[in-house]
Amino acid sequence: MTSRRIPAAADPVRPGPDRPLTIWVDGEPVTGTAGQTIAGVLLGAGRRQWRSTGQSGAPRGVFCGIGVCFDCVVEVNGLRDVRACLRRAQDGDVVARQGEPFGEPGGGRPDEHDGSEVTR
Repeated sequence: MTSRRIPAAADPVRPGPDRPLTIWVDGEPVTGTAGQTIAGVLLGAGRRQWRSTGQSGAPRGVFCGIGVCFDCVVEVNGLRDVRACLRRAQDGDVVARQGEPFGEPGGGRPDEHDGSEVTR
């Protein structure tokens, strides 16, 4: 399946004019249109994978597209575990790939521990 954007003038719904936006993904600018989700902006730019699994490193992107599966999680403006299919992109958002397993350097939440200590 391929993704494509329909220009506003060719859309039978006749929306208003496009309002462009730019998000920063892993340090690179990616352009989209106001109202798109982060996943929509990424797919529209031809990016189909933006996360990897913790154990095998398998690539992930959008799977369900409705916020059920969590395959599309990214870090947005420093906040981890944001579902890209649900979060509308805002001009200037800083999006980072998320894939380091918890417990790896740079990969855990600061408030979590590695499970080596059990408190009773």
